[in-house]
Amino acid sequence: MVDMTDDTATTTAAMGKAAAAFLAALAPQQRKAVRIPPDDPNRHTWTYLPGDRPGLPVEELTAEQRGLLDDLVRAGSGDDEVTLDAIRLERARRTLVLGTVPDADKYWVRIGGEPGAVSWSWRINGHHLAIHVEVRNDRYTVTPHFIGAEPARLPADAAGLASGYRLLAPEEDLPRALLAAMDPDRRAVAVPGDVAPRDILTRFDRVADPAVLPGGIPRGDLDDAQRDLFDRLLRRYLDRAPADYAAACWAEAREAGLDTMEFTWLGPLEPGHGHYYCLRGPTLLIEYDNTQDDANHAHSVWRHLTDDWGGDQLREHYKDHHR
Repeated sequence: MVDMTDDTATTTAAMGKAAAAFLAALAPQQRKAVRIPPDDPNRHTWTYLPGDRPGLPVEELTAEQRGLLDDLVRAGSGDDEVTLDAIRLERARRTLVLGTVPDADKYWVRIGGEPGAVSWSWRINGHHLAIHVEVRNDRYTVTPHFIGAEPARLPADAAGLASGYRLLAPEEDLPRALLAAMDPDRRAVAVPGDVAPRDILTRFDRVADPAVLPGGIPRGDLDDAQRDLFDRLLRRYLDRAPADYAAACWAEAREAGLDTMEFTWLGPLEPGHGHYYCLRGPTLLIEYDNTQDDANHAHSVWRHLTDDWGGDQLREHYKDHHR
């Protein structure tokens, strides 16, 4: 796992306390549904598409239980609450579709092991949201980490969100600013094609394969102002996690060779058209795609190339496929 800062034990303790309080508030049948068996063969299966998930449905929670679950999500997230905002946006989407505010959110939560123990885990999954936290010896991981926005720009007031609201505004605006700051020669390297893929290329694979991503322009080939925009975009994704994990991943990326990381854009540069970009480096990859529904439906994912699922899934993959 990533080497953490001194604040890591504080974060894992906060998550353990929040998860224990949530479990204590559940009825016996709810507690049974929320548990992940240690030998569950599908414990690393995930998706961001619509549909039911294994685990305890959030729609069955009381207001008190839901508040305790939100505390757990906050404990494992960054300060700006983009994770909970993704749930609010999904509520707004359903409001526009149904004509009324839905009385429940379609998400599922699972907890493996005993919160606060040496090894335990928790996850929350649903349409356009997937967070997977693994805790090992006061260290933890949060990837695969997926957040989607449908619509990417809200067309009307709904469920407490204002018309024009953009959940992933920085995720789109920062790369556009980076491209605008490039001279034509650099931009030609960063934009190898004018057609965006229909979705993120690593999909919801158990192991993210960086080889499927297109090559682009290395950070080391950018000037100082462009590198600043590159770094702000990267940090935007890392800051979805608690500050200690974000800082550790940033330090790890720098040590592994930040200047070797590449930025790639596919699709037209003008707003309103389908577009895609990715950041790829030795330790992590990031993808963003906004092509569906006339480029008003965005997907974004952060994968750690050695620490997804606490590192276990990667080791299993290489054991099975790269002897």
